[in-house]
Amino acid sequence: MKINFYATLRPIVGGRSITLDLEEQVTVSQLVAAVVERYPPLREQLLDEQDQLFPHVHVFINGRDAPYLPDGLEARVTTRDTVDIFPATAGG
Repeated sequence: MKINFYATLRPIVGGRSITLDLEEQVTVSQLVAAVVERYPPLREQLLDEQDQLFPHVHVFINGRDAPYLPDGLEARVTTRDTVDIFPATAGG
């Protein structure tokens, strides 16, 4: 599964995207856990003390922010889906 990263997350994973060998139909939560397992420094960027996704981190599945999908972070992701992970950003 291809996962795209943005901004400050790119140096941590070493580029714009990575490919993980994940089962078909993993949940968004399982996908995030697999990313953090492969790249442990991402934990402090993506997850709080209870291993929950920070509200300021955005995981988009096919352009939709995962918490707003019908099943939220338990929504199923396939290898055909586009996955983008954005850190908190600020500016103006």
